[in-house]
Amino acid sequence: MPTLKDQLRSDLTAAMKARDETRTRTIRMALTAISNEEVSGAAAHDLTDDEITKILTREAKRRREAATAFADAGRDDKAADERAEEEVLASYLPAQLSDDDLAALVAAAIAETGASGPSAMGQVMKVVTPQVAGRADGSRVAAMVRSSLAG
Repeated sequence: MPTLKDQLRSDLTAAMKARDETRTRTIRMALTAISNEEVSGAAAHDLTDDEITKILTREAKRRREAATAFADAGRDDKAADERAEEEVLASYLPAQLSDDDLAALVAAAIAETGASGPSAMGQVMKVVTPQVAGRADGSRVAAMVRSSLAG
């Protein structure tokens, strides 16, 4: 089975042949972010698919935030470009959890930790975060945990 990085490389070639500028630009940016991460630190190393997924999630979040900023500034054309790039990145990420699935994971984590009240949010987040890695935005998870502990 090809790694996620190999998949990105082959998709880049296909996007270039199809002259899909948005897809080509986005995949190049993703591969650059992966390469930068691989050579950072004391010694160069290959990243696992999980690490690459984290990078792609981070890049998708940047696109989402940039789209919001451009839309707020009245630059709808730029906001649309950012949203298109986010969609390309999302195609390489695991499917996002539905609200019901996320609520079930949070409820199970609360039961497992025996947490009660907002002060126990850290305990619950410590259990839930690894389970939802890449499948739900951290702020969405935190909001769900906060509301579950509050009431």
